[in-house]
Amino acid sequence: MAKKVLILTNNSGGLYCFRKELISALAEKYELAASTPFDDKIDQLQALGCRLIRTEFERRGVNPLHDLALLRTYRRLIREEKPNLVVTYTIKPNVYGGYACRLLGVPYAANITGLGSAFQKQGVLRVLVVRMHKAALKRARAVFFENEENRDLFLREGIVREEQSCLLSGAGVNLDWFSPQLYPHNDEFVFLFLGRVMKEKGIDELFKAMRTLAGEGLRCRLDVVGEMDEDYGEALHRCEAEGWLHYHGYQTDVRPFIRDCDCFVLPSWHEGMANTNLECASSGRPVITSNIAGCREAVADGESGFLCESKNVESLCGVMRKMALLPAAEREKMGLAGRARMERMFDKKQVVAETIARLGL
Repeated sequence: MAKKVLILTNNSGGLYCFRKELISALAEKYELAASTPFDDKIDQLQALGCRLIRTEFERRGVNPLHDLALLRTYRRLIREEKPNLVVTYTIKPNVYGGYACRLLGVPYAANITGLGSAFQKQGVLRVLVVRMHKAALKRARAVFFENEENRDLFLREGIVREEQSCLLSGAGVNLDWFSPQLYPHNDEFVFLFLGRVMKEKGIDELFKAMRTLAGEGLRCRLDVVGEMDEDYGEALHRCEAEGWLHYHGYQTDVRPFIRDCDCFVLPSWHEGMANTNLECASSGRPVITSNIAGCREAVADGESGFLCESKNVESLCGVMRKMALLPAAEREKMGLAGRARMERMFDKKQVVAETIARLGL
């Protein structure tokens, strides 16, 4: 009888988009199920051989009663499924799923895909979050990290032990799906933002920088692709009325937008490993992103793109201006350098192989 693997995560669409190669590889050898809210890509996940279990919860809420209900749900689910291994993704599944596995004596592995805002501040909430992670991950077979800074923080705080930790190149990037695209010849310079429209992605700084560049007379526009995680409807409408922003909402395939852009820009405040940076670089586009862990790894500064200071409009505006004023041949050269970097460091096939080997199934 095949071993059973149970995945706990907070988003079905994200599980498919960023882990479908891993899902496919696991489903070939093991009986695979995933507990997740049903957001998107349900049919695609099932087609990979993954049985889905609908599990609703608040991704960003901090209601203790709701979170305790999630812990009870995970305990019941693990008892019913009797998996040989549980694999968790994102904060709440890591914490409550990990704790449930520890209570039940079931082997588990966790993935730290980002720390969230609580880790960025000092205070009671941070202390509580550290203690919760420490309790949840104490018996984990492996804890995967997407950047060195996150791993070092967990080691320094005593949340995990050295022998538990495993550093990956993020989720990696599918080099075939995000293949090199011919560099465009646009009448105006096109910046692209892919991701959730929210404050911590640096969207306010990006809008201010674009407004400055447009006010200087630079012929440029910003394409924004992604769902609104926060209420930016009025701000988006105002920017569109000013003529320099096009909002395209959520898209199932972002490749046409990458193909048509001159440069990708992500001024995020914190990341595990920003997949959009990897995808755009793999497609042959120069990248502008924050000089923070989870973003800087994707860019050789000055060679495949530019780094800017997080939360700094002047720094962001400066590198966006610099990029837009470069000759097209120089930007194309940057894009090719980014592609080569992805091939060397972020190949999805290698990340999947390392992950499966470390799971110890």
